[in-house]
Amino acid sequence: MSFKGKQIMGLGLTVFFMFILMFVILSMVNGMKANMLEVVEDRYYKVNQATEIRQLFYQTDQQLLSVLTDIESADPAMTAELIEANHEGIQTRILKLENELNRQKSSLLLKEVEQAYESYAQMQKSFIGLMGGGDLDSLEDLYREERENRNSLLVKLAEFKEYQESIMADSLESANETYNQLVSTLVAAVAIAIILIVGVTVWVIRSTGRSISLITKGIKDIDYQDLSSISRLNIETKDEIGEIAIAFNSMADSLENYYEKEQRYSAEISEQNWIQSQSAALVSIYSQHVAIGNLADDFISRMAPAAGANLGVIYVKDDSGSKPVFKKQAAYADGAEDAGRDFFFAGEGIAGQTVRDKKTILLQDVPEDYKVLSTGLGDVRPKSIMMAPVMLKDEVVAVVELASLRQFTDAQIKLLEKVIDTLGIAITNISGRMEIERLLAESQAQTEELQAQAEELQSQSEELQAQSEEMQSQSEELRMINEQLEERSRDAEMKSEELQAAKEELEEKAKQLSLSSKYKSEFLANMSHELRTPLNSILLLSEMLAEDPDQILTEEQKEFSKVIHTSGQDLLTLINDILDLSKVEVGKLEISFEEVNMGEMSQRMKQHFTQVAKHKHLEFTVSSSEEVPPVFNTDEQRLQQIVKNLLSNAFKFTEEGSVAVTFEKAAQSDFFGLPLSTYTDDWLKVTVLDTGIGIPAEKQQLIFEAFQQADGATMRRYGGTGLGLSISKEFAQLLGGICKVESEEGKGSRFTLVIPNLPNGMPDIEAGSLALEEAAVTAEPLEEVSEAAEPPAAEGISEAEHQHTGTELKDKTVIVVDDDHRNIYALKNALNKEGMNVLTAENGMQCLDLIMGTEKIDIVLMDIMMPVMDGYETMKRLRGLDRHQDVPIIALTAKAMKGDREKCMEAGATDYISKPLKLDQLLSVMRVWLS
Repeated sequence: MSFKGKQIMGLGLTVFFMFILMFVILSMVNGMKANMLEVVEDRYYKVNQATEIRQLFYQTDQQLLSVLTDIESADPAMTAELIEANHEGIQTRILKLENELNRQKSSLLLKEVEQAYESYAQMQKSFIGLMGGGDLDSLEDLYREERENRNSLLVKLAEFKEYQESIMADSLESANETYNQLVSTLVAAVAIAIILIVGVTVWVIRSTGRSISLITKGIKDIDYQDLSSISRLNIETKDEIGEIAIAFNSMADSLENYYEKEQRYSAEISEQNWIQSQSAALVSIYSQHVAIGNLADDFISRMAPAAGANLGVIYVKDDSGSKPVFKKQAAYADGAEDAGRDFFFAGEGIAGQTVRDKKTILLQDVPEDYKVLSTGLGDVRPKSIMMAPVMLKDEVVAVVELASLRQFTDAQIKLLEKVIDTLGIAITNISGRMEIERLLAESQAQTEELQAQAEELQSQSEELQAQSEEMQSQSEELRMINEQLEERSRDAEMKSEELQAAKEELEEKAKQLSLSSKYKSEFLANMSHELRTPLNSILLLSEMLAEDPDQILTEEQKEFSKVIHTSGQDLLTLINDILDLSKVEVGKLEISFEEVNMGEMSQRMKQHFTQVAKHKHLEFTVSSSEEVPPVFNTDEQRLQQIVKNLLSNAFKFTEEGSVAVTFEKAAQSDFFGLPLSTYTDDWLKVTVLDTGIGIPAEKQQLIFEAFQQADGATMRRYGGTGLGLSISKEFAQLLGGICKVESEEGKGSRFTLVIPNLPNGMPDIEAGSLALEEAAVTAEPLEEVSEAAEPPAAEGISEAEHQHTGTELKDKTVIVVDDDHRNIYALKNALNKEGMNVLTAENGMQCLDLIMGTEKIDIVLMDIMMPVMDGYETMKRLRGLDRHQDVPIIALTAKAMKGDREKCMEAGATDYISKPLKLDQLLSVMRVWLS
């Protein structure tokens, strides 16, 4: 019999016996219930009715006695009414008892009570009739005659009640007997049930104990530290225990398979950890180099050992020629015979095919005569060669080739593929930085050459003028000596021709310089776009992580996000500084003269740097002389940037003491000798005084040059790029003034800015006297984006922001058009958190298709520089559609050069924001246009 059958049989016997027991108990309980109901519902009711009859009889008899006692005060009507009511009550209860009695003795006793009461009732009627006549004796005689019958009635009522109570006592005794029988029966039944259950249980335990012991032994024998081999259970029974044994054996098979998979997974995790640690160590060297050769040499010397290679070569793309060529930059374990080519073209050889196919090529079967690895004992043929292209935006910028005496493992191949994903960015960044330095040096050389030629031309012109004067003074002699005059004339004509040739050459140089400046401006614009586009994603995502509205990051992770965001802001500041400095050099930086509120200027400086002073525990004061006019005419943005640069410099290099800034009217000695000193006497003097480390006298001119600080130790200790003072000096010259320094090492510094008040803008003065010939001075507003100026789209938003509830963006549909997936990812996550429905497109053509197929569109975020169709053309076509032509379009661009805003507005943009974006500013602009 199976284990399940044994259990069912034992349970069935128990249930059957319990059913019989329950039937007996229910029968006895029903008998008890009947007795109790008879006691409670029948006997108690009859006793109660008899008691009420006797009570009503006592009330009537008492009323009669009260009349006999004081007949004069008795009210016949009230007495008659009370006696009649009691009579009706007694009659009613007697009738009810007659209907309820089921025993003969009870009926006979009730009959006797009824007969006795009828006689007493006749006496009551006679008593009421005589009571009206007031004859007390007659009433007493009548009552006395009925006294015997009254006593007999009371006796009969007592007998009836006692009989009913005796019946109740008999019923209770019967119920007690039934209860005792029930208890005895229940004890006996429970004892029999226990014996039966124990017997069935012993039978089941004996039949299953051995099999369970075998299972227990098999489970205990499992080695949980090594599940590769598990012993099996050998139980041949056909019951459930046997099925458990089969299931255990099946589980053992599964555990062995799972253990094997777990071992493989652990190996894969270890491999991934190794790849991550090795790649992190390799990627960390990217920021340590500023030259491609140094980066390539350091990279290949670390990459080859990490990937288990015995030889490595890295080739970097060179676009300087008519055809791109990949040149050898560095090698690892390179032999004396200089293994590997010096260069190759795309498609040339296997390495060139790697460039063309844009994928990694792995050679496992190397020919026997292939010798490339050199040791002290000779040459060795490698077992495996791997060539991998370094990509950047689907373009190969370098090729890495590794050779090994062993086969490359999957982990080593994955490591190389992971590292080269970011190597292209590092190479491109360093190339861009080197190109900027080369262009700057070339531009400076051309400028110096042009100035030298101009000076030579000026000297020739002065020499010619002197000769002309000499010819006039000797006019009489020339008349007398005609031959000498003709000879001098021929000399003058030859010099004139030479002067004309020099002038034409100078004009040609000027054109070349103008063309160079144009190329430099275009390069700066493109570099601005290429740098700001990835920087936009870094700033947006790091800001979102730092805010962490869902509270899922740790404090350390939030701090990491803030560090990334701060580093991105520092990089943006550096980019803006380089662009500003470059614009000054090529004459593309415009200034706008306007009225400046000096009270607000000083207050703004105080608010901006008070917290910095508190943080560094420095004393900070801002003072303004009463002689300073309330309104001063200059470029407010450039003035504010100069003062901020000077104050930031002062706080950076001051560890203790104080920093003070003073606004006062400049004395004549302060601006004496400056180009505009004779144009106006109204000058402003701004002095920034600190108690910092000071500047040596021999370094006080060096600090105003670009990328320069007092010495290398200062840069390492205090950081910075060395651009702040250089930009301040250039801006001061653009404003017609000067920025100078007075300092003593170890005692602090005093920086002084002196600028003129120019209500009518920059005057037209003689060229060369201001050193401003490369700067364009105009009254038009400045549109380039710099550190101190926010995009025009942000103006006026702060006031409107207070009128919004924060739900303007919820459930709105926005299309994000951008060819950079990083920007799309960042914007999509940010806008989804605002409750918006986000649709994306990678170019203008996809955007138009998406708009035509979408019913409801609330706003469009449009990038400008995109493939297939750029943002300008897309906005023009969108404004020409029949539907959605009025939807707000916010232009987003990382180029941010002069004229971009007007060009976007003409193409159909509603508003304009430059990259990298500030999330709060973007959301504010969107709320304004969606409200």
